[in-house]
Amino acid sequence: MGSLSPDPPKPWVETPLIFSPPLSRIAGCNIYLKLENVQPSGSFKSRGIGNMMYKSIFSSSGPTPSPSDVHFFCSSGGNAGLACATTASVLRRPATIVVPLSTSAFMVSKLRELGAEVIQTGASWVEADTFLRETLLRPDPRVKKVYVPPFDHPDVWAGAATLVDELAADVAQGRLGTGSGRVDGVVCNVGGGGLLNGVMEGLERNAKLLGGGPKVLAVETVGADSLSASVKAGELVTLPAITSVATSLGARRVSEKTWEWWVRKGVTEERKEGTLISATVTDRDAAAACVRFLDDARLLVEVACGATLATVYNGGLRKHLGAGLTDEEWATRNVVLVVCGGSNVSWEILEKYKATYGI
Repeated sequence: MGSLSPDPPKPWVETPLIFSPPLSRIAGCNIYLKLENVQPSGSFKSRGIGNMMYKSIFSSSGPTPSPSDVHFFCSSGGNAGLACATTASVLRRPATIVVPLSTSAFMVSKLRELGAEVIQTGASWVEADTFLRETLLRPDPRVKKVYVPPFDHPDVWAGAATLVDELAADVAQGRLGTGSGRVDGVVCNVGGGGLLNGVMEGLERNAKLLGGGPKVLAVETVGADSLSASVKAGELVTLPAITSVATSLGARRVSEKTWEWWVRKGVTEERKEGTLISATVTDRDAAAACVRFLDDARLLVEVACGATLATVYNGGLRKHLGAGLTDEEWATRNVVLVVCGGSNVSWEILEKYKATYGI
C-alpha cells in the first residue's frame, strides 16, 4: 500500500506575541507586539494572500496535476504582490504582479527577485487593477488564470483571521502575564481592509477567549484614509487620489465588507457601545514612529506599519482606547499592536524620511 503524499507547506507561519517594555512605558499600559513582519513575505499579507492562493490549488479533491496549468495574477502597491510572488514560488507556479507607477523601484526589484513578472501602470492601485482585469485576465484555454485580489476576498480575510486565533491561544495559555490577563484592544492599519476584516472576523469568533471582545483601533494615514473619509461621509466613498507616502495603504476605497463591519461595530457619538474605532495619523507621525521603533524594538518596518505604531508615540492610543480611565485603570489594560511589517523600507528610506520631516 503506497504512502499518502505529504500536505503541501502552508504559505504563512505562526508569529510571536511579545511584551514591549519601551512601548508600554510610553503608552502607560501593557503593549504587546504581534510580529507579522516575520512572515515569509515580510508582512501579514502572507496569511490572507497565501490562504487564498493555497485554496485555489489544493482542495479535498487534491492538487491540480501540473505546475504549468495555473498562473497567478495580482494587482498590488507592493506587499500583496510580494505575498503573491512569495507564495507562488512555494507553490511552484508563475505569477504576474501589476503595480501602480507610484510603486518604488526598491519594491519592484524585490518582486522581480522572487521570479515574478512585474508590470507598472496607472496612477494608483485602482488603475493597475483595472488593467489587470480587462487586459491580462482574458481567457486562455492553455492555462488557468487565478486572480489574487490584494484584500477583497473571503479567503484573504479568513487567512488574516488566523492571526486572532493565535492571539486567543496565547490568552488561553496565560502568555499575557501583565494587567488583566485579557486583550482589551487591538490596533491595526487599514488600506483596502483585508487585515481589518480578518481581525474583526477572528475577534467575533474568539470573543469569549479574549475576555469578551476587545476594541479595535483601525488606523490610516491622512491622504490614504478611505475608511475615515467614508465614516465622515456616512457612506462608502472613493478618494480622488492617494497623497500619502504610505503607498501600501493606497486603496482609494475600502472593501464593501470593511464598510459592513463599520456599520455593525463602529463607535460613533450615537453608538458608544461599538467596538471598532477609526483614526488617522499624519505621514510625519507614521515615519517618525518607524524611526523610533527601530530604536525601541530593533525592528525595521515600513511607514504603513508606522501608522499603527504612531498611536503609541503620539498619544492617540490613550485618547481612543483609554478615554475616561484613570492612570491606574489604564495601566492594567493589555493592547496588541499588529506589527504588520512591510518590505517597502530600508535604512536609506528612513534616512530620507528623517530629512524630509525633520525627525
